[in-house]
Amino acid sequence: MFQVHRAIAVAVLLGAAVAHAQPTGEGVVVDVSGQKKGLYPIATPTAPDGDAAAEIAKVESFDLSVAGVFKVLDPVSFIADLRGEGLGLDPPKWKDVGAYGVIKYKASPDSIEFRLYEISKGTTPSLTKTYKRSGTDTRTIVHRWCNEVVKYYTGEAGFFGSKIAFTAKGKGTSAIYAMDFDGANAYSVSRNSSTNILPAWSPSGGEIAYTSFMRSNPDLYVAPAAGGRPKKISGQRGMNTGASWSPDGRQIAVTLSKDGNPEIYVINASDGSVVRRITNDKAIDTSPAWSPDGSQIAFVSDRNGGPQIFVVSASGGAARQVSFNGSYNTTPTWSPKSGKHIIAYTTREGGTYDIVTLDIDSKAMVRITQNAGSNEEPAFSPNGRAIAFARAGQGVFIANADGTGTAMKVWSGSATGVDWGPAPRE
Repeated sequence: MFQVHRAIAVAVLLGAAVAHAQPTGEGVVVDVSGQKKGLYPIATPTAPDGDAAAEIAKVESFDLSVAGVFKVLDPVSFIADLRGEGLGLDPPKWKDVGAYGVIKYKASPDSIEFRLYEISKGTTPSLTKTYKRSGTDTRTIVHRWCNEVVKYYTGEAGFFGSKIAFTAKGKGTSAIYAMDFDGANAYSVSRNSSTNILPAWSPSGGEIAYTSFMRSNPDLYVAPAAGGRPKKISGQRGMNTGASWSPDGRQIAVTLSKDGNPEIYVINASDGSVVRRITNDKAIDTSPAWSPDGSQIAFVSDRNGGPQIFVVSASGGAARQVSFNGSYNTTPTWSPKSGKHIIAYTTREGGTYDIVTLDIDSKAMVRITQNAGSNEEPAFSPNGRAIAFARAGQGVFIANADGTGTAMKVWSGSATGVDWGPAPRE
């Protein structure tokens, strides 16, 4: 966030040492317009028996709960005879508890079969998939199935199976971590005991760029996303911070202070050579964020007073301020939704920080967090329906990008610098 960049900038510039749905009559909801609609009531009962039944139901329920389009019903309300139904369905029993959709599954050591029913369509499943379990863990299979369910209802790809990177803060150090989007399988990407901050996924998901002080200066490194030996990409004198990859992965927008003042530059992702300078202002310009279509870069500047969000052409030129709510706005990130120009960012009101989104074209603003701790550094899911962010002293959370619902914690601890990776490869 801006205080981090400002602190780094001051330290570097002074030469100081840096310390270490409303459902339709057919039962299908299609919400691709981004408008708020009622959530689609769906039941995800646990199979009465079978291998890994409880794990399947738990992962399935969580995935659909954070999808942004479903209301997952409480299993306590279910009145159907699950053992008697098996993979079938008794529609009246599910209609009576308010379900519009019901998911059934059967797991064996070799496979898992899933069926999606829509109550309005009776006993014939609307979607059926069978996955082989050999060599594939159960969680991965359930994520794939839930992506199919999201695609069926919305026409969009789901984000289940994607990963989130973040900075895990320790005593005197900080490490770059990555994990499954739901908090499972967390691991350290950086392998040093120094201060490592501001991770950024490459578009392919194969690499993560981050700033490290392992050699005293805040240099930019790129490491394999699975962890491993990092490669120094930019070691210019002063700041090399806040990486943002171009959509094609060939270039990186970054803050450099090599010429005396923190400015936004574009460098080659392969060797760190400077391609062009984007900003040229006496103020501090930081936190670049490349738009999904590659045409624009959002960044933070205090050129008009307190830190605000600006947007500039990716080829350089005049920048325009886009945030005007209050005097402190930082850490912009773009929604990947096609045809939209929406950014999420951190805003401060009083003494707390919250996450908001802004439609740059319509000026419509949506509050994502409020009265729930101090929230910073948002990152959109690959389909734009969810936002991950850090809550001070508590961990990493996920919330619906339309401002509805309650944020769900996916990682506990002291975190910052959240970035959501690309959609999973099937």
